[in-house]
Amino acid sequence: MTQAPAIDAPPTPRRTLHGENVRRCMVQQGLTLLQVVEATGLDERTIRSLLRGTTQPHSRTLHKLATGLGIDVDDLFIDLREEATRFDRRANPAAVQIVRRHPELFAAWSPADFEEFFSRVAVGGELTEEGALAYAAAANRRRELMTQVAVILESAESQHLSEIIALLYQRVTTIE
Repeated sequence: MTQAPAIDAPPTPRRTLHGENVRRCMVQQGLTLLQVVEATGLDERTIRSLLRGTTQPHSRTLHKLATGLGIDVDDLFIDLREEATRFDRRANPAAVQIVRRHPELFAAWSPADFEEFFSRVAVGGELTEEGALAYAAAANRRRELMTQVAVILESAESQHLSEIIALLYQRVTTIE
């Protein structure tokens, strides 16, 4: 029997400061860079490097930044994409059960494949097992097709495939 794939990503061992969280706070509060410098007492270069994510700040710097922005230090480390993924999984408990009941369909899936699955399943309507299984089967067919395309592109037939793709692309993108 095929074992159920791991659909829950392991916890991240090291926390990463996300500059977009600082930017988001600045936008929400209508703050300019100079106003953040003034509110935090940090150097402008320090703030810029935090926004770019090119520094690993000391805890005192993080404390000054969070205090100046009026937020909790933990808010600086929230990965919004990871939070969205967790929400999608919590919002789709039936999808988790489907993965567990049909592990053979999900055996080769990557974390990104699961992220896409959980973000799409049940969008625009009620989740049904039939719909989730149809999505999984279609995703597996696309994966197999992409594998075949990759093999062909590395062969002597690559020029023929390129011509076929160009023709098909023109057909689907031309407005009649």
